[in-house]
Amino acid sequence: SNIVSSQVDLHAKTSGVVPEVASRAHMEAIIPVVEKALLQENTKSEIRNTKQTQKYNVLNIKNSDSNIVSNFDIGASDLLQEVTHLAVTAGPGLIGSLLVGFNTAKSLAYALNIPIIPINHIEGHIYSALCGENPKSEYRNSKQHQNNKDRKTQEISNFVLRALNFPILALTVSGGHTSLTLMKDHGVYENIGATIDDAAGEAFDKVAKLLDLGYPGGPIVSRYAKKYREKISNSKFLISNQITNPESTSSQNQCHSVEENPADSAGRCGGDLNIKFPRPLLDRPDFNFSFSGLKTSVLYTVKKLTVNSQPLTAELKQQICYEFEEAVVDVLVTKTMRAAMQYEPKIIILAGGVSANLFLRKRLTEELKNHKTKEHDCIELLLPPLELCGDNAAMIGLAAYYHIIRDDISSWDKIKVDSNLKL
Repeated sequence: SNIVSSQVDLHAKTSGVVPEVASRAHMEAIIPVVEKALLQENTKSEIRNTKQTQKYNVLNIKNSDSNIVSNFDIGASDLLQEVTHLAVTAGPGLIGSLLVGFNTAKSLAYALNIPIIPINHIEGHIYSALCGENPKSEYRNSKQHQNNKDRKTQEISNFVLRALNFPILALTVSGGHTSLTLMKDHGVYENIGATIDDAAGEAFDKVAKLLDLGYPGGPIVSRYAKKYREKISNSKFLISNQITNPESTSSQNQCHSVEENPADSAGRCGGDLNIKFPRPLLDRPDFNFSFSGLKTSVLYTVKKLTVNSQPLTAELKQQICYEFEEAVVDVLVTKTMRAAMQYEPKIIILAGGVSANLFLRKRLTEELKNHKTKEHDCIELLLPPLELCGDNAAMIGLAAYYHIIRDDISSWDKIKVDSNLKL
C-alpha cells in the first residue's frame, strides 16, 4: 500500500514551497494517510482471500479530511497491531515537514513497542529503482535468515526484489538534491559529488516561474522544451528534403521568409536567437554540481528579451526551455559518465523527482549504450517507475528492508532527525 498526499495544488498558489505552509499541510494529512494505507492494504488482502468485494468501500481521502468513515469489520487501529516494523525519513529536507512524519512514526513505534528504522531520503530515492518488473530478480525467503532470532524479521522477507551487482553509481536529482553516490554494498555509500548551491529540480521550478509557466516547473519546462526540439527536428528534415528534392521548396521557402517578428520565425523554424546557456562546472574534474548561475543566466536572458515591456511569445519560451533543459542534462549526463569511467560501476541508477524527465532518461540511456568499461561490459541502467520518482512511502520502506535484514534497527528513543543528514 503506497499512499501519496500531494501538496502540488497548495504550492502552485505561491509557485514554490513555503516551509511553514508545507508543514501545516503535513500535519493535516499525516493521520488520514496512515489510516488509508492500512485500510487499503486490508481491502486488498480481504479481496484476495474472500473475493467478496461488495462489502468494501473505495476510500477517497482529501488532503485535509481527517474524518474517515467506512464499513470495515476491522479498523485501522486494529490493523496497526499487525505492523512489525516502522520506517521513517530522518533527513535531509525541510525540518518542519520532516518533524511531522518523524514524530508520528516515533509515537507509533512507542505505542506499538516495535523497532523503527530511520532512513536517509536520498537512500530511499536510490532504492526506488529496484521497484517494478525486472527479469534479473532475487527471491528473499526466510531460509536465508534462519539464523536470525527475530521472527518478525523473517516474516517480512518473502518478496521479490531486483538483484544488484556492486559497485553502483547513483545519480539522484530532485527539487532539493543533486548528488552522485558510489554504492559499494547495501548500506555502504561514498558521496562523490553534490550540488554546491541550487539543485536541478529547484532550477526547473525557478525557470518556470520566470517564464510564468506554472508549478511544478519541471514537467512544464520539459514539455515546452520538447515542442521546440520537435520544431528543430522538423526543420532539419525540411532542409534535408530540399537537398535531396530541390523542387519541393514551398515549405522551406516559407520557413526562411522574412518575418516582421524574428522571434516568431525562430520559434516556428527552429532558428537561433543566440540564446545559449552555460554548463556550470562542466570543465572541473570533480563531480559537484551548480545550477544557480544557470538560473541567473536565464533571468538575464528574459530581462533582455523583455526590455521594451514586450511579453515573451510562446515560441521564445519554448526556445528558452529547450536551451535550459539541454544545459542541465548536458551537465548531469557528462558528470555521471565521467564518474562512470573513473569508478567503473556495474550499474547506474537514476533517481529522484527529476528522473521522470524523459529527455534525461533518453540521453543517459544513449550514452550508456555507447559506453564500455575496461572489461568491455555494458553498464546497466536502472530507472524507477515514473510513479515512484517523486517522494513516496514505498521507497522508504524498501530501503528499510535492507536495514532490517542486516539487523540495523533502532528504537523510538534513540533515533534523531537531521535536516542535513548525509549518507
